[in-house]
Amino acid sequence: MTNHVPSAGSYPQPPYQQPIAQPGRQPAAPTPRPTHRGRRFLAHSLTAVVSLIIGVGVGSGGDAENSTFPRPTVTVTETEQAEPPSTVVETATSEPLAAQGKESGPRTVVPGDGQYLVGEDIKPGTYKTAGADGDNCYWARLKNASGELDAIIANDNTKGQTRVAVKKGEYFETNGCQDWKRAG
Repeated sequence: MTNHVPSAGSYPQPPYQQPIAQPGRQPAAPTPRPTHRGRRFLAHSLTAVVSLIIGVGVGSGGDAENSTFPRPTVTVTETEQAEPPSTVVETATSEPLAAQGKESGPRTVVPGDGQYLVGEDIKPGTYKTAGADGDNCYWARLKNASGELDAIIANDNTKGQTRVAVKKGEYFETNGCQDWKRAG
């Protein structure tokens, strides 16, 4: 086995060393030494990007239910508004309704919010209202008092004057409306 030793001219010259001047040739301009400024910029940029990715990951917090940070508490406070003064004047009598010539039984006026059984609480027929007592008047005709969506026969949200016809055995629900008066 023989060792092969390259000749002195076959090794590449490092860029920061000046080439040896040879007779009859112009010496080449010296090659500048490499700076570490480019490497530093790259290292700082890479560090900034990695830090940004880690920060976004930490900031997103993952699953909110498994978070160790306390969740904010939301408190809703409702205030009652005073009712506007009414112009209706009611008089009280000591005579029973039968003595006044009026029959006792289901009402012909639906006084305010609630759910009423037609035929027992209120008389069947067509009722009308002047409209909303505040922002909105909701009414519904219901098959039963279950509170299920499929119990709704008809319903609406209104602001102005409205008429609704109800039949015996149905429930009539009203919310936010002025009194309903039997019209026929």
